[in-house]
Amino acid sequence: MAGERILICDDGRENREFIIEYIMQPNQFEPLVARNGLEAMEILRQQSVDLVLLDLQMPKMGGLEVLDAMKAEEIDVPVVLMTFHGSEEIAVEVYRKGVRDYVKKPFSVEEMTEVITRALSEVRLRREKEALTERLLAANSEMNQRIRELNMLYQVGKSVTSLTKLDDLLPRILRAAVDITGSEAGSLFLVQNDTLIARAIKSPQDPQIYAVNQPQKNRFAQKALETGRPFVLSRAEIDAIVADGDRPYAVLVTPMVIGQSRIIGVLLVSNYSTESRPFRKQDAAMLSALSDYAAIAIENATNFAELSRYRLSASNITADRIDAILVSLQLTGYDINVADPTALLNALTQRIENLMKTLQAKGALIQPLLSDGLIAAFNMESTNVMQILEIVQQLKEVSDVPYRMAVHTGTIVVRGDSLRMVEMAGAALNELLHMHQHTQPNHIIVSNATLQKTDVSLLQLEVIKHLPAHRFLNIIK
Repeated sequence: MAGERILICDDGRENREFIIEYIMQPNQFEPLVARNGLEAMEILRQQSVDLVLLDLQMPKMGGLEVLDAMKAEEIDVPVVLMTFHGSEEIAVEVYRKGVRDYVKKPFSVEEMTEVITRALSEVRLRREKEALTERLLAANSEMNQRIRELNMLYQVGKSVTSLTKLDDLLPRILRAAVDITGSEAGSLFLVQNDTLIARAIKSPQDPQIYAVNQPQKNRFAQKALETGRPFVLSRAEIDAIVADGDRPYAVLVTPMVIGQSRIIGVLLVSNYSTESRPFRKQDAAMLSALSDYAAIAIENATNFAELSRYRLSASNITADRIDAILVSLQLTGYDINVADPTALLNALTQRIENLMKTLQAKGALIQPLLSDGLIAAFNMESTNVMQILEIVQQLKEVSDVPYRMAVHTGTIVVRGDSLRMVEMAGAALNELLHMHQHTQPNHIIVSNATLQKTDVSLLQLEVIKHLPAHRFLNIIK
């Protein structure tokens, strides 16, 4: 190994130049020069040195005094002593003071090179051992950190998935996000009608997390909502997006996703102080894992809240959990700016009532959808997907007003009475309404989950557009 820094401490100029020219330079060592012990100690205090070639007899401060001073100041650098006066007594004394080896003057190039090589081999072995020890300690520390993070994530996962109240759950999720990433600030957003609603926030200088419920425009959260992917931004990247105002130095954002593509919210953490560290890939992985737990917990809490709303309040009301084929239907294509709005409303109401009677006659449970639509639920125990799609096709063919419809299957909770007018709740209903928002006039959107329950080849269907989880299908007459 070349490049070691060797201090030559000798009051003889010729000896110093000989060592530099014939030993240091050919072997690519870096020489440092001291003319006496005082100069040598100044260099040792200020610079990193790998080996000292030390003359025994020097003015101002001799070799033995340098050895004593190095020991007193705990300067641990190997020393090779150079002397004209080699004797057994001197060897015993200098070895006792920590000298690695000594060489008698005058010495040859080969003799000095051999002594230096022996001394530096010990230095190199010690440094390799120290470097290996440091790497092992760093790896062990990193492994312990990963274990702590995973344990924290596991505990957080158990904690949040056990909560059923959103007002308790959402601040807990944000607290976990801030803790596992070591961030100074954060926000949790839920998506409602394609709008980001802030539900929990933490400011940089405030240790508390507050539950809120207000629309909030945030470019970083909006980007996660649009891309559906987590991302990390540095200060330079943030400056390119936000030109003014109080900007963070680092941002980490991840969407909260149900299934393959339905984004229900966004988790965002950030650092504002100049002393804060940038976010790592490990932070992004931990936050993404937390967002998976969070999405499940939020969906569970939402479903629990809806189920609680529909608990029995009277003896003549019943609540049941059924596997259903769900159909949403809404009138479209009419002009609300008519001369007689009352007549229009009456006409729409009459059409909806006729549709309700038609569907109820076919065994459907009905829930109104605004003033111009409805949701029909067919129990899968008494019907099948093919029959319902045929009913949907018939409704479209006999209608004099365009409809938009969505069809989905899943488990719902219904509460109602003998008139078959009910209220519905559950994740399947939420998914149906999500599909309904994307349905165009004169089109029917049918979920893949529904299509898998029937033979599509028996239907006259045309795929006109794809969504991540559904197909837009148009029934051809």
